[in-house]
Amino acid sequence: MIDAIVRAWSGIAQADLRSILRAIDRPVPPQFLGFYLDEQRIGALAPEHVAPLLQELPQCRLQAHGVVWHGAASASAQERSAQLAGAAQALRQAGWITGWRDELYSYWGEIEHTPDPAEPHIFALERAAFRFFGLRSHAVHINGFTPEGRIWCGVRALSKATDPGRIDNLAAGGLGAGESVLGCAIRELHEEAGLGAELAGQVQPAGRLVTRRREPQGWHDEALLVYNLLLPAGVEPRNLDGEVSGFLCLSPDEAMARQSEMTEDAAGVLAQGVLALRSAAAANS
Repeated sequence: MIDAIVRAWSGIAQADLRSILRAIDRPVPPQFLGFYLDEQRIGALAPEHVAPLLQELPQCRLQAHGVVWHGAASASAQERSAQLAGAAQALRQAGWITGWRDELYSYWGEIEHTPDPAEPHIFALERAAFRFFGLRSHAVHINGFTPEGRIWCGVRALSKATDPGRIDNLAAGGLGAGESVLGCAIRELHEEAGLGAELAGQVQPAGRLVTRRREPQGWHDEALLVYNLLLPAGVEPRNLDGEVSGFLCLSPDEAMARQSEMTEDAAGVLAQGVLALRSAAAANS
């Protein structure tokens, strides 16, 4: 089945797919300041975020190389989480953090492996605050392929706070604190695409990529954990949580032609998923 999908995508140049991956990982703007947990750099702060952070997190000091959160390295993860939670709530009340979700993300640093919920995190923080501090978050994205190599894509609801109306992957979502990667994939495939756990559990890992960019809320830095899923003939996704307005089933040429309508993350995940399928097919040949 992989071979059939790879054949369908054979007309798409490898260089074009790799260029998509390069485009979504941008360097930190030079005017941004590093955010440090003692000596460890953990984030990137927009210039306008420095003064409110210093006011709301009194353990921070402005130094020549950035903003340093003093004493945090020797504190426990629970203590660090509590300090940041208090600062984030104050920043929210002052209007610096918007889109509050009452959902925690774990921060593990810039790890290069797939996180495990049993792995101790450095702290946990409200997901809406990650961009203010420029912290690395993790998300799970799933490509949905048909047996003949078409790709199922969701269209984000117009009510979405970010990227309304844009084309997305079959399903995607942030990795919540304490949640397993597979559990996140199964949950999102149920909520966003209406797929049962038995089918959703057949997702196949397809690598990871990092997307970094400037956003109105601050610096977006996220590791995308990419999965591919084969949807059997006759199975069509249907949204259950209201976050997707509909689905498109695109040929490879159609998907590449509509890349400008996709979210940056979705375009990168699609490219990564196809490259992973090609690598798997080459290894099995």
